[in-house]
Amino acid sequence: MSTDQLQEKAEAALPESNGGEVFPPHQHDHSGNSHAFDQGDTAGPRLLITLGINLLIPAAQVVGGIYAHSMALISDAVHNFSDFTAILIAYFAFRIGKKGASPQNTFGYKRAEILGAVINVALLVAAAAFILYEAFERFRQPQPVIGQIVIYLAVVGILGNGLSAWLLHRDSKHSLNVRGAFLHMVGDMLTSVLVLANGIILVFKPWYWLDPLLSFLIVIFILKNCWSILRDATGILMNATPRNLDLEEIKKTLQAMPGVCGVHYLHAWNVSSSSIAFSCHVEVADQPLSRTEPLSEKIGHELFHRFGIDHPILQFETAQCGNGGLLCELSCGKQEGSE
Repeated sequence: MSTDQLQEKAEAALPESNGGEVFPPHQHDHSGNSHAFDQGDTAGPRLLITLGINLLIPAAQVVGGIYAHSMALISDAVHNFSDFTAILIAYFAFRIGKKGASPQNTFGYKRAEILGAVINVALLVAAAAFILYEAFERFRQPQPVIGQIVIYLAVVGILGNGLSAWLLHRDSKHSLNVRGAFLHMVGDMLTSVLVLANGIILVFKPWYWLDPLLSFLIVIFILKNCWSILRDATGILMNATPRNLDLEEIKKTLQAMPGVCGVHYLHAWNVSSSSIAFSCHVEVADQPLSRTEPLSEKIGHELFHRFGIDHPILQFETAQCGNGGLLCELSCGKQEGSE
């Protein structure tokens, strides 16, 4: 590349360069898909259909559970209704996330789904508390359960949740937001299978204590999902390093690249559940800023295709700053010049 071409390329990059910082463009794979999969017009309608299904199923289960005196069926209905809320949150998160960035929200609105997930956890815990209370009362005073109705409505739950899971399966491969709703549907289908087994047993054996016992198992399943959601949401809100990333491995990978003299002050965090941002200082030989652009592109390509990082921010410098460690002294709570 000639000197004039380098100069033209450098001038074109100037609006995105400041004080040695280079902001690579949003990374795309060779198929044209970005890391944050463009769900187009498929995810929204599929979520809406799933939303309707998961409103009808719990409504039928609540009515049938009250008539059949089945706490397990009512517990499954409460769980299904909580998933209706989860899908509603996923849909609004999908819609809000499409708004894009603004001067007030420079990373966009994708974290709306994280806030919604925390709200959903609170609703799930409240539902679990209600189920536990009712199941305990049924243990104290067992009531006859009409097994046939339990069987019919459990089959409705299996078919409805199975259809919902099938509708969301395609987009769940590319969107963690939709994947969460998909896993809810799979879990609901398995729970309905458990309720079906309960109904079949009750047709032949008057084991009415089994009904509240299954309610306890459903509560354990709900709380397990709550913990998983809350743990992931808290990590994202705290800008924690994503669990599948090893900063030491990233540092070694980048330092092994030709043209890189050193890498330090690494940060990685989730912008949303499906987007990872990353920043670091990259030490290079003294050279015009325009010559670092090919290296920037190679680093961005490696970060995206090997580690799934789709929003890299690289600061190029010709001398090591600070202690040159993996983490910044300020991030570790140490002021510059302190012992």
